[in-house]
Amino acid sequence: MKWSEICIHTTNEAIEPISNILHEAGASGVVIEDPEDLIKERENKFGEIYQLNPQDYPVEGVLVKAYLPINSFLGETVDAIKESINSLLVYNFDLGANVVTISEVHEEEWATAWKKYYNPVKISERFTIVPTWEDYEPVSTDELIIELDPGMAFGTGTHPTTVMSLQAIEKKVQPGDTVVDVGTGSGVLSIGAAQLGAKEVRAMDLDEVAVESARLNIKLNKVQDVVTVSQNNLLDNVEGPVDVVVANILAEIIVRFVEDAARILKPGGFFITSGIINKKKEDVKQALTDAGFLIQETTLMEDWVAIIAQKPAE
Repeated sequence: MKWSEICIHTTNEAIEPISNILHEAGASGVVIEDPEDLIKERENKFGEIYQLNPQDYPVEGVLVKAYLPINSFLGETVDAIKESINSLLVYNFDLGANVVTISEVHEEEWATAWKKYYNPVKISERFTIVPTWEDYEPVSTDELIIELDPGMAFGTGTHPTTVMSLQAIEKKVQPGDTVVDVGTGSGVLSIGAAQLGAKEVRAMDLDEVAVESARLNIKLNKVQDVVTVSQNNLLDNVEGPVDVVVANILAEIIVRFVEDAARILKPGGFFITSGIINKKKEDVKQALTDAGFLIQETTLMEDWVAIIAQKPAE
């Protein structure tokens, strides 16, 4: 089968919404080429480290790439993607160059290309994300391994917003907790909560592709007895009480359901939010405060923000 590579030259700020647009258009995965990756220091803890070629990266901005099968609908799909990306300007996203290019890729090349972008990454004190094809041995007895296959939708689990969310979950989820994961995507946050000992995790997403991807990853990590996945719009018709609500989605969406999060959380429970670009941070903090939450911690990583908020104890 032949595939078409669609490449969008944009900004770091626009990575998350553009990735979502590509997934909704049927892309089975997204590759991010950020020139910052060329200068990051990496410890060779995990065996093979892939050599990055500077010629693959833009001088400024980032490249977001996805792969679509070449068929009679490709032209219409690409036009719809471009239109959706341009509509992000309404939400004040900086799209940068916003140049879209298309090229043909053979399936064998596409399958091999994934591996150079993906190797085991330790992202917190306990969590390490490992590609399914790697034979990885834990380096400590309390290390938690999350296996992901980047051939599935929703990427590798190492985006700053995912990293910060997992770090926050590691701090706040306790054995026996009940957790709700809003906009679960790959299911990685639900997997992490289950591995930390949560007794019940409800993973929800409005996107059917995300629901299926999460189910596959949850089964892969053998936590299906703890995590249930369902298609749902935010926290509509969700009842509590629960100990933790986590949401790694856009700031514009988070502010729409902060009151529902407060409604289902137990007194003293935590609302962990990420997917927030730095310039939207104050909007989310204000919405959380208005809903009665206490801001406990704010974390910044590569212009992305994560917030841990707590519902006051009675």
